Amino acid sequence: MLLFHGGVISKLSARLLVVAGLFNVVIWPRFAKAVTDDDRAWAGEHWHSTPQSFFWVHAVLIVTAMLLGVVVLVIGVKALRHRSAPKA
Repeated sequence: MLLFHGGVISKLSARLLVVAGLFNVVIWPRFAKAVTDDDRAWAGEHWHSTPQSFFWVHAVLIVTAMLLGVVVLVIGVKALRHRSAPKA
């Protein structure tokens, strides 16, 4: 059952959702690494000092994007499975 209760997502749209979800799940962790390696993220030595607002703002953006990416990926996968399921 899709989240839209009777709504239909085309196969092309479902594939696009899967690609978009995968993109977010793959790209954002790399960006998180770049943020934690940035001197602006820390008051002093990396991971041994207080995180600055630069770190927290980007952490919120990254977590939000990752969560949305996972949701989009799940919707896309469910839509593809629903479209390929045999009709009863």
